[in-house]
Amino acid sequence: MIQSMTGYGKTVLQLSQKKITIELKSLNSKNLDLNVRIPGYYREKELGIRKALAKELMRGKVDFSIYVEDNGGEVSSKVNEKVVKEYMNQLKNISEADELDLLKMAIRLPDSLKTEREELNEEEWNEIEKGISGAVKNIQKYRNDEGEALFADFVMRIKNIEALLEKVIEMDPERVNQVKDKLKKSIDDLQINVDENRFEQELIYYIEKLDITEEKVRLKNHLSYFEKELHSNHSNGKKLGFITQELGREINTIGSKSNYAPMQKLVVQMKDELEKIKEQNLNVL
Repeated sequence: MIQSMTGYGKTVLQLSQKKITIELKSLNSKNLDLNVRIPGYYREKELGIRKALAKELMRGKVDFSIYVEDNGGEVSSKVNEKVVKEYMNQLKNISEADELDLLKMAIRLPDSLKTEREELNEEEWNEIEKGISGAVKNIQKYRNDEGEALFADFVMRIKNIEALLEKVIEMDPERVNQVKDKLKKSIDDLQINVDENRFEQELIYYIEKLDITEEKVRLKNHLSYFEKELHSNHSNGKKLGFITQELGREINTIGSKSNYAPMQKLVVQMKDELEKIKEQNLNVL
């Protein structure tokens, strides 16, 4: 069954001191374009995240984010007492301010606060990995649901082209007779004598050049092949794209050879259906 490249997945982890939100978004793209936004203390895990996401999502413009909210745990910034006291001692020599004012001045000076870098907690990371797996499952479900909608639309479009092709096949004998009649009328209007045998030979040669039998057969085969790939176990948007190119080639050739207005109208309708297939196929994984 086909999958869409468009998707969204999210999980929220409530740990003892943190709320962690893991988010995945994806849009269509020719290849995998992965953007990862995570806090600095998880950076050493980024390569593993990228490998896991590439294996599961394969294609698309994917944004992966981890957001961390502190629930009141220990603060990471602390007062550097030694530095603050040294500042206050120096300020006493140049100022008559009291202790409170000296403290206010000292705390604003460089290095009076020290930030302790949060280290990666492996138990916490194990929970985050589970959360990432959950977000991937959610985005896969979203992609599958979108894929079902695309599948239904593709089947409808293919059936429409098949129905139009049947009308073309039914109309073809009428078209050939119409072309013959037009040529004969043109000769009659010239009011000249022609060799009937030679005229018939030239007429047959001309009709053969306008023959669309091969195009009709190939178009029918390509339509069947496209529908078969829709039912494949693997989603392959690139392969479907190649088949649509072949569909377009046969439809265009039928249009250029038809030389018959009613048939050209049917060809225009087939082209319209095919363009809608091409647009939707851009979203297929």
